[in-house]
Amino acid sequence: MPLSNAQTRDVESILHPYTNLVKHRETGPVIFERGKGVFVFDVNGKDYIEGMAGLWCTALGWGDPVLADVAAEQMKKLAYGHLFAGRSHEPGIALAEKLKELSPFPAGKVFFANSGSEANDAQVKFFWYVNNALGRTKKKKIISRTKAYHGVTIASASLTGLPANHKSWDLPLDFAVFADCPNYYRDAEAGESEEQFSQRMAQNLEALIAREGADTIAAMIAEPLQGAGGVILPPKGYFAAITKVLKKHDIALISDEVITGFGRTGNWFGCETFGFQPDSMTVAKALSSAYLPIAGVMLSPELCDVIEAESGRIGTLGTGFTYSGHPVAAAVALKTLEIYQERNILDHVRKVSPRFQKRLAKLAEHPMVGAAQGVGLIGDIELVSDKKTKGTFDPAKAVAPTFAKFIEQEGLIVRPLMGDRIALCPPLVISESEIDEMFDRYERGLAKGLDWARRENLVAS
Repeated sequence: MPLSNAQTRDVESILHPYTNLVKHRETGPVIFERGKGVFVFDVNGKDYIEGMAGLWCTALGWGDPVLADVAAEQMKKLAYGHLFAGRSHEPGIALAEKLKELSPFPAGKVFFANSGSEANDAQVKFFWYVNNALGRTKKKKIISRTKAYHGVTIASASLTGLPANHKSWDLPLDFAVFADCPNYYRDAEAGESEEQFSQRMAQNLEALIAREGADTIAAMIAEPLQGAGGVILPPKGYFAAITKVLKKHDIALISDEVITGFGRTGNWFGCETFGFQPDSMTVAKALSSAYLPIAGVMLSPELCDVIEAESGRIGTLGTGFTYSGHPVAAAVALKTLEIYQERNILDHVRKVSPRFQKRLAKLAEHPMVGAAQGVGLIGDIELVSDKKTKGTFDPAKAVAPTFAKFIEQEGLIVRPLMGDRIALCPPLVISESEIDEMFDRYERGLAKGLDWARRENLVAS
């Protein structure tokens, strides 16, 4: 089918992230025109349930008039203001105060950025800055995990544990070291309980620290649940086991809450859901329900005290962005957090998530679904060729992307991930009836995928 004029213009003008650009030239983009609630509509008028809330981010769905009005009002009042050289503005101050109020750990101050990638890049810089200030000049490495996702700047992509983020980019840089991905379904030994698996992960972390030298490691960064590398939930006892190891060796813990922050798992933050307290935290995405770009680094008072003193010694805190704490983005983010409270979004998530998790778990009955797991309003499935052997597919077969296309044909947007996993992460405002409609569309797409896989001899009969 020939490309439309708009599709041709797109192909000739835009470099699309996370896209096979050669194939894209043949297929062209799906072009969306508008959105309302949990639905988006393409230029042909077809409706889709946005089962990924965009990129794990549009928590309040599309078309919220309150946020639009706040943005317009702030643009008229103070369209731009920066935080350099001691300048400030009320939206930035109020948002920082609100984040400190909501913080699950004692937060000292907030540093604003424009994306989770930028914020995690800043996390690395701040820990280097602090350790230089304290005279611990070798304590610079950051532990990440395989299949982790922490962003795409040079520093944050180094911490991302996905091959496509490293190939041909000359990454990762050597400050990044990688611990195990805590994937119980794939990596547990025969007869090993989740708690035993978690203890083994902690022992492996201890061994990694011993090899690298604790005096060379500044921090470990971890998503409460791993997102773009597969919605991989931590097994029972995991964070209790690894935080014990980190504390023993004076290694800080950074919680990357870019996906899990602000209600996604049924609590304000994922670290609360999985029972650990970090030393610093990264927030973005649902911070503004993705209506405007904004992110934040939240640091403990102890870290802030060192940073403040070092800036006095040097004469400045030599970092920041033109749009750090942009007043319009900050005003929208502040109102977003207030809406979460005013509309009792946490209670809503807790009310509807059992329906979401029940329908998700039922997908495990599909002949090609080896695992289906999630928490709150996030989850995924893993496709396998044989349930008994957990057989995997040749990546060249593009099994998960093909299934995702069949699901998209049924009017549901999902996201295929490495390891032939398919994620769901709908807007937090989704209703129980919309959850049922979402999974009805999902199941019809899976049925089409099964027919295709059988024709291609990809699945055990």
